[in-house]
Amino acid sequence: MSKQPIALPANQPKQFYRGGAAIATLRGEPGADYGPEDWVASTTTLFGQDEAGLTRLPDGRWLRDAVAADPVAWLGPEHVAEFGADTALLVKLLDAGQRLPVHCHPSNAFAAEHLACRHGKTEAWIVIGTTGDDPTAYLGFRQDVPADAIATWVSAQDSKAMLDALNPVSVKAGDTLFVPAGVPHAIGEGVFIVELQQPTDFSVTLEWQGFLPDPESWHLGLGQDTALECVERRVQHVQDLLTHTASRVAPSVNLLRAKADPFFQADRLHVSGHQSLVPSFAVLVVLEGEGTVGDTRLHKGSTVVVPHAAGEVVLTGDLVAVRCRPPRLGS
Repeated sequence: MSKQPIALPANQPKQFYRGGAAIATLRGEPGADYGPEDWVASTTTLFGQDEAGLTRLPDGRWLRDAVAADPVAWLGPEHVAEFGADTALLVKLLDAGQRLPVHCHPSNAFAAEHLACRHGKTEAWIVIGTTGDDPTAYLGFRQDVPADAIATWVSAQDSKAMLDALNPVSVKAGDTLFVPAGVPHAIGEGVFIVELQQPTDFSVTLEWQGFLPDPESWHLGLGQDTALECVERRVQHVQDLLTHTASRVAPSVNLLRAKADPFFQADRLHVSGHQSLVPSFAVLVVLEGEGTVGDTRLHKGSTVVVPHAAGEVVLTGDLVAVRCRPPRLGS
């Protein structure tokens, strides 16, 4: 396999909601309309699909197959010892052209018991741009909610009750929100994020009416009673989940708190001249500027996968990028 970082084209599988203009603008393709999500260096498929969502490398192989064929080179021996030939990471660019529905994701334990998968779907949102007067995310219940209340909201598709029960969070570029599995949430129109998540496409879509074409698909085939068991009904304190990083400038700015370590890592790199990176499987999203990583050219909008075998690669130039990595080993 090549030991060099690999630049990747857009990979935007069809979604049920609108968006994508901000992705096209970041990538320098302002006329493009490919969809609201770009799955970067993805070894994950859309729920129930065989190939949609997977990243294809320039040599024609699926990244998933390349990793399976040589996991140590791609991921490193310590990662393989803990996770096998599994990147344990999915990175997306997500541009909400409308408010997303209220939904949540299973935990590891729920996924193992009901979905035959070791991964649930804890995620984090790194806000890289916004539009509109009051860009807002919605995260976690404002107070404890009884199970029967949630069941009633879902059965009646009471969107107002569901949204009113959540914490509204005004966001701006540089904000990061950690979203534990089970916590109900929605992303508001005009919010553009780099999203890190566990590598699954499991969503329990509590607010499906007006969003999903198939009203039975909201519960992952588990039925309402079982699906609702994954909902975190306890109050969430936003100050424990929100981090402001816009004012921080350093060679590497950590974007996540320690509670994210078992799921993923992310930092914002500010490069002026050159900067060395420790060996790691990583995904880079360039937000500003231009330069190189190894022998690979970078510019605003570049998305790059870095194999562990690339070693201590050097970033050069004048640029800002988000670096996304798998879970911190042993965390």
